[in-house]
Amino acid sequence: MPGILLGDIFPNFEAETTVGIMNLHDFLGDQWGILFSHPRDYTPVCTTELGRAAKLSEEFKKRGVKMIALSVDRVDDHREWIKDIIAYNNEDSEYTLPYPIIADPKRDLALALGMLDPDMKDEAGMPLTARCVFIIGPDKRLKLSILYPATTGRNFSEILRVIDSLQLTARKQVATPVDWKPGDNVMVPPSISEEEAKDLFPAGVCTHNLPSGKNYLRYTPQP
Repeated sequence: MPGILLGDIFPNFEAETTVGIMNLHDFLGDQWGILFSHPRDYTPVCTTELGRAAKLSEEFKKRGVKMIALSVDRVDDHREWIKDIIAYNNEDSEYTLPYPIIADPKRDLALALGMLDPDMKDEAGMPLTARCVFIIGPDKRLKLSILYPATTGRNFSEILRVIDSLQLTARKQVATPVDWKPGDNVMVPPSISEEEAKDLFPAGVCTHNLPSGKNYLRYTPQP
């Protein structure tokens, strides 16, 4: 993402949303946050994604993660589009979408945050946003970014898995291996010595023997 690197303070901004004017940092408070962008309203992949995000909103809430979406159309368009999203989810018409959607009709935020997809344009020739995911920590620093093309829908279950890893590794001195899921064994980082590992991981450390003789594949039960 041009201009935003992992560990950077995520830019603060004020924007019009489906729930009124919002200041991003005020909205997040001291919680984790996820900002996910969409190419535009009334498009099929975006509708399925926003529906899935709504279905999983309690899972994000359990993890202390505040959700906010962005699409390039106007707030009035968003509010009408939400009716389709609710219908797609087979929810009652009185259902309220559990997160706001930012309006970015001039692409100001999309440009500033590196969200534009140069290969996807609207009927006026304006570029559309790609499917960006930004995970922001309680310290307002960018913890993760993923960029999908407009033609590929996101996997929100994978995003939740990544958040579980980010939150665990922020609390404990561990790393998570390939395909890790909560409850699986975790890895001891190379920066931790054998002696330190004994103190940090009383449940024990299992070292995988390798031809190199280097003891860097070390596993321990999730603390």
